[in-house]
Amino acid sequence: MVLIYWDYIKNNVPTWWRKTLLPLSFKNGNLTGRWFFFYLLIFSFNVSAQHIDSLKQTKDSLKISDTTKQNKSPVLEITTVSGRITDALTGKPIPNVTITFSQSAHATSSDSQGKFFLSAQGSYKRVSFSLMGSQPLNKEIKPNRVNELQIHLKSSQRQLQEVRISAGKRKKYRNKGNPAVELIQEIIDHKNINRMQSADYLQYDQYERIGLSFFHLSPKFINGSFFSKYKFMLDTTQVINGETQTSLPVFFSEKLSQNFFRKKPSKSIKFLQAQKELNIIKFVDTVGVNIYINRIYGDNIDIYENNIFIITNQFLSPIADHAPDFYKFFIADTIKIGNEKFIEVNFTPRNKGDLLFEGKLLVTMDGRYAVKSCELDVNSQININFMRSLKIVLDFQKHDDGRYYMNKSDVKADFGIFKEKGLGVIGERTVYRSNYKLNSRLPDGFYKGKDLQIADNVNQPDTTFWLHHRTDTLSKQQELIYEHINKLENMRSFKRTTWIASAITNGFADLGAVQLGQIGSALSYNNQEGVRFQGGARTTPEFNKTVYLDGYAAYGTKDGIAKYDLNTYFSLNKTAPYRFPNDYFKIGYLYDVSLPGQDLAAVNTQAALTSFTTGKNDYWLYNKIFNLVYVKDFENHFSYNLGFVNWNQQAAGTLLYQLNDADNTIVRNLTTSEVDLGLRYAPHEQIIQGSMVRFSIYSKYPIISLQINHGIAGFLGGSYNYNNITANIAKRFYFSQLGYSDVALLGGYITGKVPFPLLDISPANRSIAYDPNAYNQMGYLEFVSDHYVGLNFTQSFNGFFLNKIPLIDHLKWREYFSFKVLYGGLRNENNPAYSSGLYKFPVGGNGTNGTYALGNVPYIEGGVGIGNIFKIVRVDLIKRFNYLDHPGISQYGIKLSFNPDF
Repeated sequence: MVLIYWDYIKNNVPTWWRKTLLPLSFKNGNLTGRWFFFYLLIFSFNVSAQHIDSLKQTKDSLKISDTTKQNKSPVLEITTVSGRITDALTGKPIPNVTITFSQSAHATSSDSQGKFFLSAQGSYKRVSFSLMGSQPLNKEIKPNRVNELQIHLKSSQRQLQEVRISAGKRKKYRNKGNPAVELIQEIIDHKNINRMQSADYLQYDQYERIGLSFFHLSPKFINGSFFSKYKFMLDTTQVINGETQTSLPVFFSEKLSQNFFRKKPSKSIKFLQAQKELNIIKFVDTVGVNIYINRIYGDNIDIYENNIFIITNQFLSPIADHAPDFYKFFIADTIKIGNEKFIEVNFTPRNKGDLLFEGKLLVTMDGRYAVKSCELDVNSQININFMRSLKIVLDFQKHDDGRYYMNKSDVKADFGIFKEKGLGVIGERTVYRSNYKLNSRLPDGFYKGKDLQIADNVNQPDTTFWLHHRTDTLSKQQELIYEHINKLENMRSFKRTTWIASAITNGFADLGAVQLGQIGSALSYNNQEGVRFQGGARTTPEFNKTVYLDGYAAYGTKDGIAKYDLNTYFSLNKTAPYRFPNDYFKIGYLYDVSLPGQDLAAVNTQAALTSFTTGKNDYWLYNKIFNLVYVKDFENHFSYNLGFVNWNQQAAGTLLYQLNDADNTIVRNLTTSEVDLGLRYAPHEQIIQGSMVRFSIYSKYPIISLQINHGIAGFLGGSYNYNNITANIAKRFYFSQLGYSDVALLGGYITGKVPFPLLDISPANRSIAYDPNAYNQMGYLEFVSDHYVGLNFTQSFNGFFLNKIPLIDHLKWREYFSFKVLYGGLRNENNPAYSSGLYKFPVGGNGTNGTYALGNVPYIEGGVGIGNIFKIVRVDLIKRFNYLDHPGISQYGIKLSFNPDF
């Protein structure tokens, strides 16, 4: 709830923070940039839209039978065990003990007080208890009954012959001659034969559960009049960091899936059989954030990978190929569990601020050096923002091929704005894997299917269904979440509060069939229009699932001109045009002001973009644009758009369109007619979809774009024949402890003779904010070209160097390095200095830079930056290396950005 967070801000955050930093998290009614993602974590979200595969040959074998349909009144045989687990020697409670019904996949874990509860359909006669460092215990129970047990676990048999303690100078840690490092090297050398992917074919079932809750709620808020009617939602039993605290559950999700893996050629398929989700914070208008939440809490943790992606960062695995260079290792114990012996290895980071774990491994002594279980924690000095604690526990079971496959993963993490106090969010993601099948090959046609396949009846709200198929057992409080949230969603006061919060966060006031907005664009300022007033609206599926309308009207007090944008969409898949996947025709007409070179296909936010600038900007355009386009998205994230655009532009401000003839003829209007084709491919892309635009979650895969615009002279007033072809390839490269690099290769070529407004206008940035996609020391309309190639490079070191400098290491600053180069040129036929019938380039002076042809010398700028200042501020020093003689140009510049990131 926004009001929960706001109440905390009002009562706990300093005044300078509220007045200065909080307003910067909103722009045009939407959460923007890194703020967007942090608010996603704090507030949680909806399940991403899924799609159905049509593989007929295997579909029947993948369905779950619904026993409730076969028998309206089934007689259930349910066995239940509950009780408490303590240490046999000390009597202290033991948490994280795995409790399993023998010869079944049903399991649970004890809480911090040692308490447990496990219930499942079936007549089970034995239950087992296991924990790293303790002797396993099997207990006989009465089937089909409720069994109350008091369990006392004994420590494992110790195999160490002697432990010597001596005083004196502390011995320096070394890898050479260290038996623990030698053992780790054996584990590294045997990774390929132990990992799951070593099997030619593999199948397993998976049950996953994730829950999010607010805690450390303000007593004033809990006891206030507003929250009094919602107190039934509070959970007073949740144990957080060893303490029982009052929490407010806000998100709870369960999923069942079957997973299939083929080694060569590599292919992974997930068949989602059933899901159930409840979310009380539905005011955040997003789809796909479930993906982001799962990445935060470890979507697919593989201890055998060199890097483990969690909390949006790469952590180096303690058994990575070069782990001994970053970790310290110590042999703690030799442990016997049943008839098998294991070695316990402890590890800790060499540098506490690096993205590394601390914890312990339990390794087999059978010559395979496989991981039996592991615990991964982080220390308090790690360079991760907002995270208060993180604990990962992985358990593995031995299978017929001698390998240990993961049977349980449990990730717990809590976050807050402040490190040790104040409002926080606690999340836990638990995964159980069972029914492994090794080298069971399915027909070749099956592996040609989509990576993610969805059952027709995937949403299963029925409680009985989950009782039959849930691998784990919910706690009593978890079972109540469903009942409580259903009650909450039917309360009028909650619906009203959610509506207000939705209008604030999404920028649209929802009236059912119509939404008013964007609210954040209602008032802005720029030097061409003066104060700008704007209002708009759009229809929703409640109005019509095929026809969608949107638009806005705006007025500037300085230019006294009304602007507008009107669009009609015809959806072929009955999906709103602002939702994935797109499949629609659009017809629209726009009349508005913009900056030269601005992408008019983007959301019209130019007034806000020019509110704060450095240097003088008097180059403006008034545009009349008619467009007709077809847009199609495919499920593999290949997309294309094909359209026609008629564009009339009129120069404004100090910008003139003036022919280079003897009379210096002024051109009042420039009209072009284009047929456009855009192609985009983002393999394995995962997106967060907001109320207006999509956010692509960074991954190891590139995003490739190609745009072709063909100008037609003589059609609907079009003045020129030309082809404008542009391409872009962007990719993020991860380097583990050295951070990551964002690399973009771009290029373009224009055929035909055209005036400078139709050439490629290099993207510039004169605002005070750093723009990774523009040239931050370049002036607007400074460079034009008809052919070019470019490279944009940014390296984030994630504090790798600054974390090792005394006195500043505790600040958790992070280093950035950027480099941009643009090389191109202008053929003589498009240069007004050599060819007639073209527009003169604007001349620099009076604070403006003028326009120039990009010459044989490439434009180069570079920068260094320090980020994570006060956890949100980044400062970049940008240097421009050439073309320094242009008027109004500064060699150096300071750019700011606000990037709250983990």
